[in-house]
Amino acid sequence: MGHPEDHGPTRTPEGPGPGADADPRAPLVERVEELLSIEGPLRIVTAGDPVLRRGTERYDGLLGPALLARFVEALRLTMRAAPGVGLAAPQVGVGLRIAVIEDPAPVPDGVRLARGRVPQPFRVLVNPVYEPVGTGRAAFFEGCLSVPGYQAVVARAAAVRLTGQDEHGRELDEVFSGWPARIVQHETDHLDGTLYLDRAEPRSLSSHQAVAERWSQPTPERAARALGFELPSPWPPGARTDGTEPRRET
Repeated sequence: MGHPEDHGPTRTPEGPGPGADADPRAPLVERVEELLSIEGPLRIVTAGDPVLRRGTERYDGLLGPALLARFVEALRLTMRAAPGVGLAAPQVGVGLRIAVIEDPAPVPDGVRLARGRVPQPFRVLVNPVYEPVGTGRAAFFEGCLSVPGYQAVVARAAAVRLTGQDEHGRELDEVFSGWPARIVQHETDHLDGTLYLDRAEPRSLSSHQAVAERWSQPTPERAARALGFELPSPWPPGARTDGTEPRRET
């Protein structure tokens, strides 16, 4: 996911025919091997590429432990180089239900308090699914590495329960709140073929430059008044309207 300072359909093979014994998902393995044949950060796919809209295959060990480990490391390298706080497999052209997140959260206290922005270690999310916890919602500017140059305000659940596995197959069942909740929602949405713009307030759409010059406050209240869109209420406790944040995306 890009930030201001990211339960998908499972495709099934068509009816039997010649070569029916072969794994119809073999092209996914070939795609990953092709990507990893070149050193350095992977190319990030941008909006308009169908891979961002197709949804993803549930991961069931298709790549094998060694290739999965190499793919996860490539996602981490690419996310950090961008830089971003999350990256989903479709963003590098791979339709597997895998994402990575990491947020050092180098932000002023005003931003940290308003957004619940706390550091998150590097995590791998395999087959993640989220559901809201409670009815609270919070709206902030978001960006996305696959929609370069722009940000928009997105109202999301303030807390979510995330289930799935990690890269070693261990079960994940955890509640995220504040900014980490936003990150895991953004990345899981990518795995369902959803971009943050699908959930954004259209009137809030702003260039990175406009956000930096006009809307860098910890909350988007000033932007909402000036641009004419509504925000959910009440705001999280401790919300403030001063301070700035360096932009990183997912």
